[in-house]
Amino acid sequence: MAELLQGRFLVAANHMKDPNFYRSVVLMLEDNDDGAMGLVINRPSSIGIDAALAKGDKLPVNADPIYSGGPVETTALFILHSCVELSEKDEAVCDGIFLTGSNDSFESLLHAERKCDHDCGFRVYCGYAGWGVGQLNSEIDRGDWRVMMADPSIVFRHDPYEVWEACNQTLCEQNRILRHNVRNPEWN
Repeated sequence: MAELLQGRFLVAANHMKDPNFYRSVVLMLEDNDDGAMGLVINRPSSIGIDAALAKGDKLPVNADPIYSGGPVETTALFILHSCVELSEKDEAVCDGIFLTGSNDSFESLLHAERKCDHDCGFRVYCGYAGWGVGQLNSEIDRGDWRVMMADPSIVFRHDPYEVWEACNQTLCEQNRILRHNVRNPEWN
């Protein structure tokens, strides 16, 4: 059986042209005998958290975007956070990253600056990426995805448009791979 992928990143290969996954990084939430699921972490939508919240709530202002987590069940909401103090009732995806879907946890995260001793990051996602039994392993074997350990600093990176390049750079360094875009190939 292949290694379990929960708590790892899937980094889309350069040749992946599927618009759902082009230059995407997926944080894997589950990988079991029933299939696999994860969240695309670098696709902010044009909808802000403020716009999605009910107008009558007494919640602090938050203009961060809601992220498109994937093409499956696009009305389902998922929240990733890095707040250890609020993680008791949430599911640990890997070290430093927790998954919640509860309203109580979400409200606590919005008010986290009053409850936590450190800077807590969180992101809200609509939808997820899902694969049937064996489907993801065949895509990895085909070279569509490269696998690396998840890193909370990448999940909550300020600029999500830099995530794919940062992961590729890390993979190149870890595997001692030279980039393919050689400026002057005649120098070889």
